[in-house]
Amino acid sequence: MRRSLIASLAVVLTAVLVPALALAKGASEATIAGPGLASPIRLGGSGEPGSGSQLARIAESAGFFQAVFRQQPDPMRSHRPRGSLGPRYRITYVMPGPNGRAARIRQDVYPFAKRAPVTYTAPGQRFFVTERTRGGWFVASTTLRKLLVAVGVPARSSAG
Repeated sequence: MRRSLIASLAVVLTAVLVPALALAKGASEATIAGPGLASPIRLGGSGEPGSGSQLARIAESAGFFQAVFRQQPDPMRSHRPRGSLGPRYRITYVMPGPNGRAARIRQDVYPFAKRAPVTYTAPGQRFFVTERTRGGWFVASTTLRKLLVAVGVPARSSAG
């Protein structure tokens, strides 16, 4: 009886954890484009959460994982935050997928928004063949601005 219970628990845990781990994958690269950049900024490396790479830290701070994978509690907002957002930068993440198919997920970033940096990810962007982004607006901390400046985004808004 005890062995069958342990075997059943192992099967259940595997069924729950394996898909979750597969979905925890992050981007393999990203490109940042926007005002004040002579050319797009390219980031590579492991974009998986917790990896510590510049790509992963920017993705985590920008709400990328919250916008792509549904999470509870859900921090995504359906309406644009009030106030001036300032200039828009675009991060295009490359998400590896099955059979070597990569998806591109676009996220608009407003590092100089009046109250705090803000990002917007359009809902419905495809990845992993059948999955779609949750999307929405995400209010980030000032850490996002610092990380973007560290990789080459101008330290001040060119809009004033």
